[in-house]
Amino acid sequence: MGDAPAEAPAAAPAAGGDFSADQIEDFKEAFGLFDKVGDNQVGYNQVADIMRALGQNPTNGEVKKLLGSPSVEDMANKRMAFDAFLPLLAQQDKVQKGTYDDYVEGLRVFDKEGNGTVLGAELRIVLGTMGEKMKEDEIDALMTGQEDDNGCVNYEAFVKHVMSV
Repeated sequence: MGDAPAEAPAAAPAAGGDFSADQIEDFKEAFGLFDKVGDNQVGYNQVADIMRALGQNPTNGEVKKLLGSPSVEDMANKRMAFDAFLPLLAQQDKVQKGTYDDYVEGLRVFDKEGNGTVLGAELRIVLGTMGEKMKEDEIDALMTGQEDDNGCVNYEAFVKHVMSV
């Protein structure tokens, strides 16, 4: 009888990573908000949004890989339950994330004057063409209120802003 309680918690981390029972309940609640059909499942095409809502920042490519590289049709039509989602979230949670210093250092390359700013226009080009390319409306939303009167962006403040979103 003493062994049974020890085994149950050991099984939970395998499916849920290093998440606490409270975290898992919060995740389940958030997951449920994306269930528009009422079948306790969400579409494959919602998985990235749910992960982002839960504090992760996966690229669309990373999510497709986690889902087993589904076809465009599967992305649009397949659905998954929370029990299938949680291990994917745990896997994504283990992915090494960039730190504040990493991002600031990456943007410092574009600071030609050495004054802590980059041209907003240049930053927009980078966001739209490099890595996980952002759409123009996404860039506009991210850049709102970030440029000064000269069209420059304080990149340390920008990184803080992005990491707080």
